[in-house]
Amino acid sequence: MRRRLLAVLLLTLPIAACGDRSPSAPFAESRTPPALGERFQAPPGWAWGYVAVGEDKLQRYGVSAAPGVSRGQVLILPGYGESAEVWFETARDLNGRGYTVWVLERQGQGGSERETAWRDLGHATSFAPDVTAVRAMVKAVIRPKGRDPFAILGHAEGALVALKALEEGVGADTAILSSPVFDLASPPRAKGELIRLARGARSLGLGFVRYPGQRGWKREGPDDLALGLTHDPERGAVRQAWQMANPDLRMGSPSLAWYAAFYDAVDAAGQDLAKVTTPVVMLEAGQDVRAPAAPQHAVCSALPHCAETRYPDARHALHLETDSRRQAWLEAVDQALRPRIRHPIAKP
Repeated sequence: MRRRLLAVLLLTLPIAACGDRSPSAPFAESRTPPALGERFQAPPGWAWGYVAVGEDKLQRYGVSAAPGVSRGQVLILPGYGESAEVWFETARDLNGRGYTVWVLERQGQGGSERETAWRDLGHATSFAPDVTAVRAMVKAVIRPKGRDPFAILGHAEGALVALKALEEGVGADTAILSSPVFDLASPPRAKGELIRLARGARSLGLGFVRYPGQRGWKREGPDDLALGLTHDPERGAVRQAWQMANPDLRMGSPSLAWYAAFYDAVDAAGQDLAKVTTPVVMLEAGQDVRAPAAPQHAVCSALPHCAETRYPDARHALHLETDSRRQAWLEAVDQALRPRIRHPIAKP
């Protein structure tokens, strides 16, 4: 009860409380990059807040409401290295379709509080605080009443967090897993060796170190187009534009502890898939350089209520793809939000 109360109290803290910040402190308002198109800017009425439970670090979230009567609510969980700002265009589109949109940033990225003084280091010793934050968001902030649909949309590693939250009892009418990452397509070394090294470094208190050769954020670093995450040059430049204008949003390679936490979460999620009673829609990219297809199919096959849709000529960041590819993805998201039947997806 005390942890729940503390979560609610933190949610009501004024943004100004984080005014004089240390390098690791959270922040809310970001600077809009110059010449950034309106569709990539914050939706009308966008508001920021923080959520945390117990001694967990504060995580930033944002919300924008539909202009008229809401048809439902969507909680977006971004992937590694993404801030909420990268999802502004999608939030605008979903607002226009009648949905209230929430974006909860992951621990240690975006405007969330850091565990280290190096803001561009993606560091986490466990994904459990991410899952706990999702539970707090749904129960204490969003508080879906059942009158309108409520969905969780997890992208990349955010899909792994969404899946674990569902296993722990977070209620949703639908879960949409977009380009879910259940394994790494290109780890810095062989998977087994990386896991042993990462877990060993974490246990020795050296988990904050990056894998040799991986580096922090660079001004001349590649954008999402150059990384092969999208075919769209304009959308592919959005994340880099926000990070150029806002040093606090910059993200480089993850820490060794992050790799350990990721594989821990993969192992844990794989043990409890049968507990997920929520219908799951899995939207996959056929040209995904980050997420292997085999684990996606294996997870969907093991879930009681899951359907896969694969876009053969799309890349990993489906929400940042070209109009023709992204429109198909957006329609699938919209359709997943519509059903009111508890289990519209069943295994044959």
